[in-house]
Amino acid sequence: MFNTDLLIGGHARAASNGATFARHDPSTGAVATRAPAATLEDVDAAVAAARDAFPAWSAMLPGARRALLLAAADKMEALRGRFVEAAVAECGGAPVWYQFNVTLAANMLREAASMTTQISGEVIPSDVPGSLAMGVRQPCGVVVGIAPWNAPIILGTRAVAMPLACGNTVILKASELCPALHRLIAQAFVDAGFPPGVVNLISNAPDDAPQVVERLIAHPAVRRINFTGSTKVGRIIAEHAARHLKPVLLELGGKNPIVVLDDADLDAAVEAAAFSAFFNQGQICMSADRILVDRKVAPAFVEKLAAKTATLKAAPSDAPLAGMIDPAAAARVDAMLQDARERGATVTQTGGLAGNVLQPAIVDDVTPAMRVYQEESFGPIVSVLRFDTDEEAIRLANDSEYGLSSAVFSRDIGRAMAVAQRIESGICHINGPTVHDEAQMPFGGVKGSGYGRFGGKAAIAEFTDLRWITVQTAPRHYPI
Repeated sequence: MFNTDLLIGGHARAASNGATFARHDPSTGAVATRAPAATLEDVDAAVAAARDAFPAWSAMLPGARRALLLAAADKMEALRGRFVEAAVAECGGAPVWYQFNVTLAANMLREAASMTTQISGEVIPSDVPGSLAMGVRQPCGVVVGIAPWNAPIILGTRAVAMPLACGNTVILKASELCPALHRLIAQAFVDAGFPPGVVNLISNAPDDAPQVVERLIAHPAVRRINFTGSTKVGRIIAEHAARHLKPVLLELGGKNPIVVLDDADLDAAVEAAAFSAFFNQGQICMSADRILVDRKVAPAFVEKLAAKTATLKAAPSDAPLAGMIDPAAAARVDAMLQDARERGATVTQTGGLAGNVLQPAIVDDVTPAMRVYQEESFGPIVSVLRFDTDEEAIRLANDSEYGLSSAVFSRDIGRAMAVAQRIESGICHINGPTVHDEAQMPFGGVKGSGYGRFGGKAAIAEFTDLRWITVQTAPRHYPI
């Protein structure tokens, strides 16, 4: 069992009232972690620590910030074994997934380090004689990052990496489902020698989440919020942020389509579809929920996908597919399958539900009346829909409130580009999976999948203030 603490102002500490909460192993039900249940006083202390650390951190030379971020990447990789152990215990996924999490998260820190010297501005021509006018980007202040459990190391690190590179101080609010894992992210910064208060972490009991988040957003010292999670919760956070006139970056749910045109390499499309739909039990924001396939090649495609799916086994171990975040999540997805069966769908599945383990399933003959047509499954199931023309494929791809990731398969790249450009999503991959992330890429969605972009240069605009500054170099004429 893991016992964790808060990190506030460089000090590891318990909640101010000593309260804790337990996170249970989703496979065994045993207590995996006992973590502090932060109070509102703890929230205020974390914000105060970040506020007090901001002047010195924002004034630090970019090379010094870069060196610390690079050190944090190395320290994160040094904690790899502990990260994987905690992740398996708290989140129930496969070790290979969490190994990848550590690798990409460390690379996100290295990419953020490279951005410390890229926070630039521009000289803007002025009509005032002798006026040197500039647009200058500056750190905005205290940034709150609210991270989820599904790609826990990647998304927890992403919530703070670019804000730090831009000269801001941060508070990471750990997920209630993986508090030990997110505490380890904060520890990497401590081990790297970050000044006290630059990185702070709080964890809270599940029932306290609404008031903790509201307090964080409302605090006058907090200037930015970023959140990765469900669209339902994202709307609530956006409403709170709007009430306080604070910008928020949201990366939310997805109903991600793969479009398979009639000239596609079906074997390549099947491999990408199986990975996109079933890896990490489909619990990735970019996971493919829908496969749209040209009717002419649909029988062959479905047969190949069924054969591939039959080789994939979900089990609470280092199987190709591990377990879901908890039995309730697995039961929810299984209920979507049952709804589809009752409404006439054909479900292909080798096995069923056992605790937090659900075997992967293909749902064919899908209609709009079924839950699987519109709801984000966030589980190891994928729907198959057929189309007759490229226009119909585009319509089906866009028939969703979401717009995060997508993919198009075709041997004709020009044709694929024409389809990709009309799909309403923040991300689209041609002849590749919907699940794909790189630290330097602009990552985010449209519609119900949120707004704003994480990653590389695109994130600079999210975590800085653009200021207009002028220098008058010649006498100025005034009308009075």
